[in-house]
Amino acid sequence: MNTSNNKDAFELSPEELAQLGNGALSYIREIEGRDVIRLVGPQARVAPDAKLFCLFNANGSPISISGTREAAADSAVEHELVAISLH
Repeated sequence: MNTSNNKDAFELSPEELAQLGNGALSYIREIEGRDVIRLVGPQARVAPDAKLFCLFNANGSPISISGTREAAADSAVEHELVAISLH
């Protein structure tokens, strides 16, 4: 008996991901200060263990970094994007 749970998988390029929802989809993910430093560079003045929220384009490119999930959601609205939930 085969007990593996195989699913057909497919891959999308960053360009294809960016066009999901006609380019209007984004997602919010909690990140740490060390992620901000990696994304922005050493000029970022944030503690490495700080908890922040980043709004990402569907292709994974960062759009904005906020102190709260609500502020990140507001940023999505300001950029005319729909933030989806990922699990």
